[in-house]
Amino acid sequence: MRTKIVAGNWKMNNDLKESKSLTKKIIKSIKKTALKNTRVIIAPTFVNIERVAKKAKGTKVEVAAQNMHFEKSGAFTGEVSAEMIKAVGSKIVILGHSERRQYFGETDEMLAKKVNTALANKMEVIFCFGEVLDERKANNHFKVVESQLKNALFHLEAKDFKNIILAYEPVWAIGTGETASPEQAQEIHAFIRKILTDKYDEATAESISILYGGSVKPANAKEIFSKQDVDGGLIGGAALNKDDFKAIIDAI
Repeated sequence: MRTKIVAGNWKMNNDLKESKSLTKKIIKSIKKTALKNTRVIIAPTFVNIERVAKKAKGTKVEVAAQNMHFEKSGAFTGEVSAEMIKAVGSKIVILGHSERRQYFGETDEMLAKKVNTALANKMEVIFCFGEVLDERKANNHFKVVESQLKNALFHLEAKDFKNIILAYEPVWAIGTGETASPEQAQEIHAFIRKILTDKYDEATAESISILYGGSVKPANAKEIFSKQDVDGGLIGGAALNKDDFKAIIDAI
């Protein structure tokens, strides 16, 4: 049975006080919740990981980093290494987020290096991918998704995927006025699982959790999560509100 996952990406939000407060509220809100085969992950900013990780230690909440450099050290101003992330209490990292690709020019080749570094350091990767609006309208979304996966991940062996969580982001459905239906989410998730089967085998494909990252909210979470190949969500804005995040967790 695939693990269900609700991961909250806080992006560049919440100072230290706000991060500690939200973490405490989330921990308290799910303390008595029966999380059967379900993981809850939050990703604060780099500067708040250590304090958030300490507060979350021993609870049902896990802590991830939002990005990571592929080198161990060096003249990379503003970057953070895998060792640094692990040293402050996190062994999970989000890689390939659409905003990293769009605003910071991250390529599939660069992400392949980051994935390699994370796995070499025994970290777990939440790997993001997905098409933009023009690609969806041109009916190129299957081709784009397959290319992103092949270029960044298909050099790995099947055994490596035990430490990979996939997160499909329909970038065209985030802040564009367009809406992705639960049926569209299932369609692309089933396609992703098929290409994993074709590359590796069915057992590997069926073991990998694939999250949906397209504006999941309390109002649509239950229907999206009910789809056969959707194993949870990578949550953005709704993860910044304790009640909304708890409602999405309950929907899974």
